[in-house]
Amino acid sequence: MSLSDAVNKHPKSPNPQLCAVTLLGNLVATPDIRYRANPATAVTEIVLATSSKWLDKITNKYKEWTSYHHVKVEGELVELALLNANKGDIILLHGYLSNIKPKSTDKSTNHLGIVHANFVQKFEKGYTQAINQIHCSAQLTSKPKLMLTEQNKNITQANIVINQHIYNTDKQAWQTISVERAIHVWGKQAQYLAEHGDIGDELMLEGKLSYTSGVSKDQFIEVKNVHLFKGT
Repeated sequence: MSLSDAVNKHPKSPNPQLCAVTLLGNLVATPDIRYRANPATAVTEIVLATSSKWLDKITNKYKEWTSYHHVKVEGELVELALLNANKGDIILLHGYLSNIKPKSTDKSTNHLGIVHANFVQKFEKGYTQAINQIHCSAQLTSKPKLMLTEQNKNITQANIVINQHIYNTDKQAWQTISVERAIHVWGKQAQYLAEHGDIGDELMLEGKLSYTSGVSKDQFIEVKNVHLFKGT
């Protein structure tokens, strides 16, 4: 069944929205690969580290921040790319946001938010400039709130929902999943979104995946560019 057939079969479901995540980083640990039965399917959950650097204008020194992304991989992707993967290997992957919770027992990484991979490629150990990107369309579920940081910078926070049509390999059928996330928008775009955005409006977002610094380490989207489409 094609994606268009799935959409036409469920006319009352929300319109499908874009959610594309691209990550390039290093494996934190060697994958623990398991197999589900009926049919036998390889499954693993990996943690990928991506780092970004920026210049602190106050100290005039570069700072580095590392994010740890939980990624679920299943089926042929595991066997093609991860059977011989080891800690430190460079992994390029593409996927989408999921409601699956990480299975890690480590409370420091027990955040809400996981990426479900639909493409994985492995490279040998080494250093590379990391990639952490997300492009998605979404709908505002809360009124954007503009705030001023301690450094006198504008930041707008809001909640969104992304309605995705994804292929369920277990059920071998297309289904719609709704993923809710918080977004953080900075600068002039923050002020624009706060002044013009409202519940129900459609957004197109470009940014990166980030995680709160608290115990829960909730996943949110740090927005670089936002396009606002007013609801009718």
